[in-house]
Amino acid sequence: MSRNDFIWLFIIVLIVAGGIWVVTNPDYPIRQGLDLQGGLQVLLQADPLPGQEVTNEDINTAASIIEQRINALGLTEPLVEVAQGENRIVVELPGVENPQEAISLIQETALLEFIDTGSQPLEDGTCVRTSYNNGQPSRCELDPENPDPSAIQFPASTYETILTGAGLRSAAVESSQYGEIYVSFSLQPDAAEVFANYTRDNIGNFLTIVLDKQVVSSPRINSAIDGGSGSITGNFTYDEASTLALQLRYGSLPVPLVIESTRQVGATLGEFSINSSIRAGAIGLAIVLLFMFVYYRLPGFLADIALLAYALLNVTAFMLFGVTLTLPAITGFLLSTGMAVDANILVFERMKEELRKGATLREAILTGFDKAWSSIRDSNIATLVICGILLIFGRSFGASVVVGFAITLAIGVMISMFTAVIITRTLVRIIMGRSVAWLKGKKWLLGV
Repeated sequence: MSRNDFIWLFIIVLIVAGGIWVVTNPDYPIRQGLDLQGGLQVLLQADPLPGQEVTNEDINTAASIIEQRINALGLTEPLVEVAQGENRIVVELPGVENPQEAISLIQETALLEFIDTGSQPLEDGTCVRTSYNNGQPSRCELDPENPDPSAIQFPASTYETILTGAGLRSAAVESSQYGEIYVSFSLQPDAAEVFANYTRDNIGNFLTIVLDKQVVSSPRINSAIDGGSGSITGNFTYDEASTLALQLRYGSLPVPLVIESTRQVGATLGEFSINSSIRAGAIGLAIVLLFMFVYYRLPGFLADIALLAYALLNVTAFMLFGVTLTLPAITGFLLSTGMAVDANILVFERMKEELRKGATLREAILTGFDKAWSSIRDSNIATLVICGILLIFGRSFGASVVVGFAITLAIGVMISMFTAVIITRTLVRIIMGRSVAWLKGKKWLLGV
């Protein structure tokens, strides 16, 4: 009906073309959750050292650190959840390629200490006692054949801890010009000052680096280190150095964890779930498209085009933003599809009311979209508020299933506002608003 309609049509075509390009591009795969593609489920149990008391705060902190470590590995939407009333943490890792690497990363406590060993270096791998944690014994001091704490043979010396990993600001993997892999680190300002003062006063002595009470390296202090940065060497492979850097970057676990059980979720369940979900979604979408066409005729056909664009743009958003699809997430998408249709129904019913009152087709189109907009807006805002509440609830209480549902529902609602208000309106105004003559006397085409 106006030049703006054709401008919008051009924009819509560009957006749809971009969506088709993304959907057909192998660089943007759809991420699948544990229930769709399988993966690994790990149950961790707190295993405190002798005399160490485990609190709920310790378990919650450990779960948070584990989630950060796993996210840094690039795994898609891992589930990290504290088992209610127990010192246990459930970890689900969809699509893991190296289960042992992931298990090792989430289980290690990664307590880094810089200890003063005076004029004597310590051999790599040596278990030591330190002044940190009141000299609490190291797990590596336990005899595997006799794990009774009373049987621990403690080292004669307890070394003073100069700094712990809490003073780290960053940690990263690097390699020297000779190909040696090491972990570089930088310190927080307060820790950097302590580090500088200590190295300045102990030139010629050895500052030993200890990870989980086990010696990593024992370098000599050749000069004062004033820059607040340094490196950890120890004949690392690249994977070992990467794991260490991740552990240091995201802190040490407040309590040691042991694996109580692991369960490999097979791909058969995922394949069945995917096929069933696709079949259910296709049947539901086909029924909706058929209903709109039969009941609303020409406007319904134009709404069907907008609905297909809606489905395409949803899938595009899932790929671009890395949304992980689980069965609840797919449910959120299908629910939002019904809401997209609901917006069109509000518009078309208002158009039919205006036509029955004797309004012209152009007047009915303008009134239908203008008067229905407030209802569409308010209902969608209410749904987005609910999605926000579900997101907060899911992240606060570890219910990632709810989070996936809320994310896909929110994306669907926002896209449905665009397709129902912009795409449908543009098509209706161009096809019906500019061709009034051939529609005269054919109210059946309008569903009236």
